[in-house]
Amino acid sequence: MSTDIGVWIAAFLTLGILSFLYKDNPFYKVSESIFIGVSAAYWFVYMIYNVIEPNLLGNLQKGEWWYAVAGILGVMMLFRLIPKIGWLSRWAVAFMIGTGAGLNFIVYLQSNVMKQIRGTLAPLNSIGNIMMIVGVITGLIYFFFSAEHKGLLGGAAKVGIWFIMVSFGASFGYTVMARISLLIGRMHFLFSDWLGLLH
Repeated sequence: MSTDIGVWIAAFLTLGILSFLYKDNPFYKVSESIFIGVSAAYWFVYMIYNVIEPNLLGNLQKGEWWYAVAGILGVMMLFRLIPKIGWLSRWAVAFMIGTGAGLNFIVYLQSNVMKQIRGTLAPLNSIGNIMMIVGVITGLIYFFFSAEHKGLLGGAAKVGIWFIMVSFGASFGYTVMARISLLIGRMHFLFSDWLGLLH
């Protein structure tokens, strides 16, 4: 077994999180609280030294005073914690959402929408391309609610439902596999690093 105190702490916290599989218990709640607290503290320090200090304070020291607007908006977001002046935080949130949407619209249009359209306009030279085009068209027909889904339109909509369900199933499968790989990593840590049973 390991003699490293850090490995023992990590092992007990891992077992504490996994104990939720049995039922909710104090060991799980303590482990969860420690995880959330450590994560919040880590990201707080990370944001100060890697975002606020170089981007805000560094630019203010260079004399670029218009960065003070970003600093003021950032402080205004914290006003949410004070009920009497909490409404001021809405201005900062509105500015952030508006500028974020405006800046990301073109990037999203080029990187996602146009690439999806180009991918859909593939030549009909393989079964995979044919299936993709049929799936896209029938999936769009399913979401076309201006006409009643009867006859040919209804049949296409049903085919679209099958394509949508298969894509949801594949996405869910990828998510489950990602979680399983995390579980395997934790099990390997417990049996190898902590207990020393695997070499």
